[in-house]
Amino acid sequence: MISKQNLWFLTLFSLILVLSVYYITMPNDLLKDVSKTEEKEEIKTTVEEVDSLLAMRVSLEEERQTSIDALQEQLVSDVLGTEEKNNIYEQLKYLNEIQSKEESIEKNIKKDLNINCFVKIDNNNANVVCISKEHNNKLANNIMRLIQGEYKNKMFITVKFQKN
Repeated sequence: MISKQNLWFLTLFSLILVLSVYYITMPNDLLKDVSKTEEKEEIKTTVEEVDSLLAMRVSLEEERQTSIDALQEQLVSDVLGTEEKNNIYEQLKYLNEIQSKEESIEKNIKKDLNINCFVKIDNNNANVVCISKEHNNKLANNIMRLIQGEYKNKMFITVKFQKN
């Protein structure tokens, strides 16, 4: 009588054997076609955003990450008191809120105005760089209204256009 362990071993071994034989007998052209298809898919999935916007986002993200890392190091240190740690925690919270607000505004501009843009918020200042074929005051005004609608207090908004 064959034990369960031997039965499992024979089943898995036969499965591996069948797959190996299948792989060996498979035509080489089929493997080449699969790799070509993968290359075509990679080409199709290129980044649609303009390189300058992407570079600005990466730069801002690196800058913020450096600030966050420094604040987190201070937060875990034993030297600082409770009040100072609370202030650091509030700064971290503020940085996260700003980052999510920037992303939200970028998505709203893309959705409402169909424009790729980069938004950087610093206190009451908002700097916006848009990639658009249109460069007019009406479009800039719409962007400013959209951003100001997100805030209760007055924001100083700068809109800059770059060619597509």
